[in-house]
Amino acid sequence: MYSIIRSLLFRVDAEKVHYMVMRWLTTATNIAPLRAIIRGMFTVQSPSLERTLWGIKFPNPVGLAAGFDKDAKFTDALACLGFGFIEIGTVTPRPQPGNEKPRLFRLPADKALINRMGFNNDGAAEAVARLRRRRERIIIGGNIGKNKDTPNEQATDDYVKCFNELYDVADYFVVNVSSPNTPGLRALQDKEPLTALLSTLQALNKQKGGKKPLLLKIAPDLTNGQLDDIIDIVRTTGLDGIVSSNTTISRDGLHTPATEVAAIGMGGLSGAPLRQRATEVVRYIHTHSGGKIPIIASGGIFTAADAREKLDAGASLVQVYTGFIYEGPGIVSNICNGLK
Repeated sequence: MYSIIRSLLFRVDAEKVHYMVMRWLTTATNIAPLRAIIRGMFTVQSPSLERTLWGIKFPNPVGLAAGFDKDAKFTDALACLGFGFIEIGTVTPRPQPGNEKPRLFRLPADKALINRMGFNNDGAAEAVARLRRRRERIIIGGNIGKNKDTPNEQATDDYVKCFNELYDVADYFVVNVSSPNTPGLRALQDKEPLTALLSTLQALNKQKGGKKPLLLKIAPDLTNGQLDDIIDIVRTTGLDGIVSSNTTISRDGLHTPATEVAAIGMGGLSGAPLRQRATEVVRYIHTHSGGKIPIIASGGIFTAADAREKLDAGASLVQVYTGFIYEGPGIVSNICNGLK
């Protein structure tokens, strides 16, 4: 059934249909009887699915990756689809429009997306206000970044502002320095600036007393040497974990004609083509850290087998995004039933 619906939705601009569908879901879940039906259809409960990490009890290990609900507009509606947690953002201190449209593209032959959104969001204050009003008490991760016009030399200030703003409404934080769509951002993954940034946030975290879990989101394009640096930084700064991974700048092995891919232009690739590399990165970090770094894995997860692959490689939790677009609202229940 969803394949028929998807074929119709895919005739509409990807970004436009995203908000259209989410408005429909929000309207439906605002009606109590419909909300109960939707939750009953898509929520899977089982003690075998529960995970406890950083003192937080996750009802299941399948979360929604950052980028889908950038502004925390749809957390109540999405919670009815059975997610174990939702990561909002990337949130920046000030609102920004992001890159020019069109900026989100489907590659159906590859079950993939290319995006160059550019951290479009309404700013931290708006996200906080929405989270304070939410009805569903689902676990929320706050994915934070810097504004496009903030020089890298002042990037730490932006991350600190976001951390302070979201501190009371987020259950954990993810520092995003790995998006390919903000010029110069990935330079912050270099060892010296990254250590300084994370040390500052950890010091602030300790000052606040509650100490929220603080994670780092990395790119799948890092070399083994760079991954070794990341492992060392996590140990040095006492970071709580890693989200692996963001979108890739690689275009290797695609079935979509090269001319079509070239016409799309710059952006991060996500979906099925990323699955193998994303798993390799998870396995490398898990193995070379002695299994001591908790990992939230994303990249090419469409089925229970895909999720199991990431978990077997060393992940504690998984996230979906592109798989959600291609598989539809039943993806979480299908994965959870498969894992169960």
